[in-house]
Amino acid sequence: MTVVEKPELTDQEPRGARNTEADPAAKAVAETPSRTKIRLAYLDWLRGIAAIIMIQGHTFHSFAGDRTGSWYTLSQFFGGMAPATFLFLTGITYSLGMERSERQALSAWQKVTAALGRARYLFVLAVLFRLQVWLSGLPGPPASDLLKVDILNCMGFGMAMLAGLAILNSENRTRYAALAGLLIAAASPLVSLLPWSQAPWLLRVYFEPSNAYFSFFPWASFLAFGVAAGGIITRVKPEHTGTMLQWAALAGVGLVITAQYFSNLPYSVYYGASSFWLNSPGLPLIKLGVVLLWAGMAYIWTQYGTSPTAWSWVRQLGTSSLLVYWVHIEIVYGRWLGIWKEKLPDWACVLFSLGVIASMVLLAWGKDRFVERRRNRLAPANLAVS
Repeated sequence: MTVVEKPELTDQEPRGARNTEADPAAKAVAETPSRTKIRLAYLDWLRGIAAIIMIQGHTFHSFAGDRTGSWYTLSQFFGGMAPATFLFLTGITYSLGMERSERQALSAWQKVTAALGRARYLFVLAVLFRLQVWLSGLPGPPASDLLKVDILNCMGFGMAMLAGLAILNSENRTRYAALAGLLIAAASPLVSLLPWSQAPWLLRVYFEPSNAYFSFFPWASFLAFGVAAGGIITRVKPEHTGTMLQWAALAGVGLVITAQYFSNLPYSVYYGASSFWLNSPGLPLIKLGVVLLWAGMAYIWTQYGTSPTAWSWVRQLGTSSLLVYWVHIEIVYGRWLGIWKEKLPDWACVLFSLGVIASMVLLAWGKDRFVERRRNRLAPANLAVS
């Protein structure tokens, strides 16, 4: 979001390994037992890549003076992949949490309650994040900004809507989660046709497809696809992970080509309200294909391009993605650097992006060192009490 040869971590984690205390989406991974108590290095690396893409996209969006040039267009095009990747990876960790509940032989109600608890945790964080952003912007922003649907809101709400999947066994959960992802993507144009002008505003921002916020349609489809991917990961032996990701990468290429082909057809046999960049079923499938391809590339890099136990600045970003998201938003969109908003040339935006990325790596590294030192100080006291 490491051990030699196999993409898993034991309880004896090396320096630089992922700390789950500040990353709620990763807690399910750290808490799951036996074969599912795994920490996949390539997922940490993939999450780090998404963080890099996110930071540069937000930096250009906030500071670029030329908003019609090729640099800005390319930045925002790739920036759109970051939320899709984060939602997909959150779905994987959500699925592993459901796997843990299944192994504990909990009742159906207990499984759903546990899943809803994870959703509630992220939703509370979403509310706190909006509150912090609103307070730091006073007296400018209206109170309605507190209810803005950001990616954390989408994660928490989407997880709550998919909590019923926890009742199913791993195989059926994988099947129905994939189906749910397809249905959410396919229904998005139809949802856009509903008379949303007559609906309550809060209901509208959570469900109606929009370019202004992360609505359930179609963004939650990535969460559902991630749950399906998590079900596959838990059933694949570690030694077969490479083969699994080879097939995933091939499937990703196939999805991109197929979805792009059908999206470019001059007619639609099912509905005519589809706008490609807003609610087209093809766009989520294309982005899913890219994420699967990136996952295969991330696995190759973490297994063969570098030592699994070596410190990686990309993985460092991935292991603290929530902290990175929270802090960089304040830096990039806060009032502190308002004199440069929408005024910088492209080269300055590139340098600014590199500076923010470097500062976020340092922040994530410092957080891990602080938590590690605190744990080491508390360990003798805990042993003495026991």
